[in-house]
Amino acid sequence: MAVTAKMVKELREMTGAGMMDCKKALNETDGDMDAAVEYLRKNGQAKAEKKAGRIAAEGIVMADVKDDKTAAIVEVNSETDFVAKNAEFQGFVKAVVDQAIQTETADMDAFMAEAWNADTSKTVKDALTEKISVIGENLNIRRFEKIVADGCVVSYIHGGGRIGVLVEADTDVVNDEIKTCLKNVAMQVAAMSPKYVSRDEVSQDYLDHEKEILLAQAKLENPNKPDNIIEKMIIGRLNKEMKEICLLDQVYVQDGDLTVAKYVDKVAKENGANVTVKKFVRFETGEGLEKKNEDFAAEVAAQMAGN
Repeated sequence: MAVTAKMVKELREMTGAGMMDCKKALNETDGDMDAAVEYLRKNGQAKAEKKAGRIAAEGIVMADVKDDKTAAIVEVNSETDFVAKNAEFQGFVKAVVDQAIQTETADMDAFMAEAWNADTSKTVKDALTEKISVIGENLNIRRFEKIVADGCVVSYIHGGGRIGVLVEADTDVVNDEIKTCLKNVAMQVAAMSPKYVSRDEVSQDYLDHEKEILLAQAKLENPNKPDNIIEKMIIGRLNKEMKEICLLDQVYVQDGDLTVAKYVDKVAKENGANVTVKKFVRFETGEGLEKKNEDFAAEVAAQMAGN
């Protein structure tokens, strides 16, 4: 029988499944509503979609590196820390990393739509939906990034998957000493959370904005100081800020007498190498989701007030 919009709407309200999933279920069962519900349940979609409104802000970050050249890092979220430590969940995240290291896309929608490498009859989204059904919590593949390096790329995972880092460097020598150096730089990124590799990456718009803020602060704190002194104060404060947010300018945490740049140069010279830190990626589990949690709570409260 012909599947109508009314039937799709009814099935969606009954199961909480997505519109396209409901339409497919009705087509597969020739419009039989009960059979369509059973179809969605068997495929995990009804159960998974009902959980989709729940915030998944726990989880883990995981990374992998192949042949020192190709690396991927992913964040997969769960609702609870208990599930994040579950072997089945962690096995799924490992499969997502394997998928990410082989993918040719950088777009999340395209990534979710591509064939799941562990079972090409499914998409990545299908595999996620299935895992939600098995584990019984809302899960979310939140983000991924892949690096293909000309020189070398290393990974570092901190706190059992709470923070993950990739560091890419251009280098003409790749040996254990150079890789250890880059691993130490990755640890620095994990600990100190810089925003940029170097000052060269900082936009003029950002600098102008910070100067404006620092100027207002300095004038408020020192209303009687002349403008030329205020200007010098601003330059000093801005330089201090750059040393905090730019990785290569930061004090190297394992040797306070060196900056990160000087540490890398030191190791490079000891190994007869030319090493330039090119890029880093830092994922911290749940970062930025706190606001979403607040928004979700506010939305629920507003709905309840409306009722």
